Amino acid sequence: MDALRVTCLVVVLAATVVGVGVFARGAARLTRTIRVGRAAPGRLRPVGRRTWLVVRELIGHGRFQHKPVVRVAHWTVMVSFPVLFFTLVSGYAQVVRPEFALPLLGSSAPWAWLTEGIAWLSLAGILALIAVRVRTTPRDVPPTPARAIAAAGAGAGDGSGPAQTEPARRSRFFGSHTGQAVVVEATVLLVVLAVLLLRGLEHELAARAGSASTWLFPTTAWIGDLWSGASTGAVESAVVLCATVKILVSMAWFVVVGLQPTMGVAWHRFLAVVNVYARRSAAGEVALGPLEPVRVGERELDVAALEDLPEDARLGVKAVEDLTWKQLLDVTTCTECGRCQEQCPAWATGKPLSPKLVTLALRDHAAATAPYLRAARAGSPVEDGHVDVDLVASGVIDADALWACTTCGACVQQCPVDIEHVDTIVDIRRYQTLMESAFPAELGGTFTKLERRGNPWGLPARQRLDWAKGLPFDVPVVGADVASAAEVDYLFWVGCAGAYEEKAKRTTRAVAELLHTAGVSFAVLGDGEGCTGDPARRAGNEVLYQMLASANVGTLAAAEARAVVVTCAHCFNTLSREYPQLGGRYDVVHHTELLNRLVAEGRLTPVAPEGPEQRVTYHDPCYLGRHNEVYEPPRELLAALPGVEAVEMPRTRERSFCCGAGGARMWLEESIGTRIGTARAEEAVATGAGVVATACPYCTVMLTDGVAATAGAAGPDVDRAAVGVPEVTDIALLLLDRVRASSSS
Repeated sequence: MDALRVTCLVVVLAATVVGVGVFARGAARLTRTIRVGRAAPGRLRPVGRRTWLVVRELIGHGRFQHKPVVRVAHWTVMVSFPVLFFTLVSGYAQVVRPEFALPLLGSSAPWAWLTEGIAWLSLAGILALIAVRVRTTPRDVPPTPARAIAAAGAGAGDGSGPAQTEPARRSRFFGSHTGQAVVVEATVLLVVLAVLLLRGLEHELAARAGSASTWLFPTTAWIGDLWSGASTGAVESAVVLCATVKILVSMAWFVVVGLQPTMGVAWHRFLAVVNVYARRSAAGEVALGPLEPVRVGERELDVAALEDLPEDARLGVKAVEDLTWKQLLDVTTCTECGRCQEQCPAWATGKPLSPKLVTLALRDHAAATAPYLRAARAGSPVEDGHVDVDLVASGVIDADALWACTTCGACVQQCPVDIEHVDTIVDIRRYQTLMESAFPAELGGTFTKLERRGNPWGLPARQRLDWAKGLPFDVPVVGADVASAAEVDYLFWVGCAGAYEEKAKRTTRAVAELLHTAGVSFAVLGDGEGCTGDPARRAGNEVLYQMLASANVGTLAAAEARAVVVTCAHCFNTLSREYPQLGGRYDVVHHTELLNRLVAEGRLTPVAPEGPEQRVTYHDPCYLGRHNEVYEPPRELLAALPGVEAVEMPRTRERSFCCGAGGARMWLEESIGTRIGTARAEEAVATGAGVVATACPYCTVMLTDGVAATAGAAGPDVDRAAVGVPEVTDIALLLLDRVRASSSS
């Protein structure tokens, strides 16, 4: 070997030892950090179903459905790693023997086509991803999450700092490590260019040896032709240097990544596979719908056995060591793509909450404290301030950010690596609520009303049937008019809003009248019904939730309830998805699903009422749509209504924008930024619709307030119709108008 080859061989071998060693050290450190977490039962089996889920997600890239360019570009870059790895292997041999080709694969035309095809596609893909980042990242985006969190926490929504200016907050890369992303993208770009150049040089050497084949170099032969005027020695030296550069770039990447275990934009290519495998549902559903139960050690919290808990029992997450290993894997896997941040209604309306920034704060804090936690568990002395650090009191998680979450699930639904943001946020709320009583003051009153009166309005149970007064038919009550719910088709779960809130009571009456008209027998629980506990649970008060839920499960069991119809999306989710955790299993249907079925079966016949056609836009409630994937029945019902022109808002179905009421936010004031309901109302107004159709009483309340704010912005004396301010109403009321028109015609 000549001096060049010897030198390059020594350099690449040394670089490989350093690169692989540093990378292995980083992987070990990262693994130790994740193992600090508590147990996460049920995350590893069944192996077969979970493995198939990973394969399906990797091949299909289904979580990129709303970003087709990014989806294709990311897929090509992802595939290039395993395919082009073989060019890295051959590169080591080419440093010594420039004409080297891998046995079997080196003479395989299909492999040559695959290698070159993936290389060119990966080149196009990484250029596209670079273009997306450059176009999406404004110049005033802070370069580090620490600065981003500080800026978001101080004066969020008031325009007090440069970090809060537009379009900075609109960028999904706000708070991401731009420099780290540049390193990853530059590495991919340089490696792919080196692969294509090497292929061309290999063709030129093969041509000079008389063994060149167009089939083996289908798209790179022309690159080799550019070297036709150079000597063979020069071409060989070019191969050696190109292979060396390719290896050094790869090893440099290993070193950078190994030294930065928190570099999620790089580590996710390894960890995402594990995170997708360990997702909550082995069936492939995102981590929405029911919340994970509170665990004390290895057991789920049972309110009936509270007195048996050890004195030092901790409910919820106070410190990083209270997170499960899956939650620590979540935060370590974050790619910093910002799709969660882009969809978050709190962030979009100027509040300090960004699901991404919360994730990065937890990741960085976990990495910094994990060594001290391991030392403490091993019995070594550790300074105060490194163990059992309260995430909220210490400022790792901003209190305003924690309570800004509506638990709408947009972050979870959008995350391409299956991070379960909502579960983690609620776990932190649980500790703050149950152990520290550190929650917004308004929630104190709500908790008291729920505990004493069984509803968040604090109204007496005897008023739960007031909505039925004046109906032209009797509403049977279980235990008074019918012995059990088994005697009727459905138990009608009215809900607190349906019983007490004025607009929701109109919906309750409408559904009752429609069921009566269709000949569907139903009964209610009357004053035996209590709050499902959804507001308490989302606010972190798991003990109060279980008290309310257990009472309801007992009542439903005594009533022999099997089929239940509900009008509230939150009741729908709690009864159908969360009560099974307490032994209550029912066939729960949302009123839009049942009414749609009755119309389709001809049991309800809507006709167009007098007057002009109504332009209607439908708002997807988060707990009906994203959390339970009920998207089509409400739309099918609207489509079946004569005299209705349905129009969609820009953000619909799984990308629908929250009304702002979830996560117990219905009972909290929005003192930071724009009201979420107002922002959603503005989208509805922009469609030109005269009616905003809803399917949840919370949404009706919030959007009604939002529409009123929109009208107020236009002036106190303005004609609402003139400025296009729509009416907010439930779909059931639209159907009832048309069914009544049918009866009177």
